[in-house]
Amino acid sequence: MEILKNQSLKHFNTFGIEATARYFVELQKPDDLQKLLDVEEYSSQKKLILGGGSNVLFTGSFPGLVIHINTQGISIVGEDADEVLIEAQAGVVWHELVLHTINMGLGGLENLSLIPGNVGAAPIQNIGAYGVEQKDCFKSLTAVNLATGEIKKFGNKECRFGYRDSIFKNKLLNQFLILSVTYRLKRNPVLNVKYGAIASELERMQIKEPDAVAVSEAVCNIRRSKLPDPVLIGNAGSFFKNPVVSAAHYLRLRKKYPGIVAFETDDGNYKLAAGWLIEELGFKGLRRGDAGVCATQALVLVNYGTATGKDILALAHEIINAVENAFEVKLQPEVNIITGDE
Repeated sequence: MEILKNQSLKHFNTFGIEATARYFVELQKPDDLQKLLDVEEYSSQKKLILGGGSNVLFTGSFPGLVIHINTQGISIVGEDADEVLIEAQAGVVWHELVLHTINMGLGGLENLSLIPGNVGAAPIQNIGAYGVEQKDCFKSLTAVNLATGEIKKFGNKECRFGYRDSIFKNKLLNQFLILSVTYRLKRNPVLNVKYGAIASELERMQIKEPDAVAVSEAVCNIRRSKLPDPVLIGNAGSFFKNPVVSAAHYLRLRKKYPGIVAFETDDGNYKLAAGWLIEELGFKGLRRGDAGVCATQALVLVNYGTATGKDILALAHEIINAVENAFEVKLQPEVNIITGDE
């Protein structure tokens, strides 16, 4: 386990933002973490846990210790006639876990195909797509308290999952490092193909009786057609959450904007499509130097080459202000803003 100083983070975030970590370590074995925490020089540092770097925006260099999670392994930890419990280490690439479970004939994660990032970040963000969230299959996770070194298991309720939210983004922010996550998957799943464009994509693929493999392929096709590849253009996927408003607020907006895209929630409120709001105001494809809004999906902010984190954030604030003025809705970033040494 090598501790690096003044390590560039450009290749550890999908925005491709240049930033530096005062200290940097790659964690390949969970046991190494305790060795690290036993050294006061490092245990006393401000810490940042970094997985795939697909949901962060650095606006400055990080003055403490960046722990890059690269632990690997997927295993069966329980099963019965209907379900299988799959445990994945935090450093496993999320899409690799999805493909692994599908190849095992298990269902539950297929709608979450091709979401960037690693397994350890999935419960923190409570990642979701096409009518499914990871909490729907989540059983538990194992994490270590960064202050005490204590290992703790969290069940579904303890994680307090919400829309792109969990206890690890609020009350326990930066207090725990997730070591592994366990999911409960079905041998004979009920597929969710009604949300978004999945049904029409399956029809285009000429698949009348889809299985988890087909749903995954459809989701991948849709995502690739709409979202830029971060290898080619720096981005972190959806930058903003879809805002939720009351039914009365939605009806007022629909009267003024008949084409507004929204989905009714279980509690009678409405979730507005943030991408539609942004596109309606003319931001889609807009560019401010090397910071821009994706030309195919207005929900995605991009780095065309040399944009700084502050450039991206300035554009985000411009969009937030414009949307609030037009629709009386305040967009919230889905991406984690790492302010570093500012």
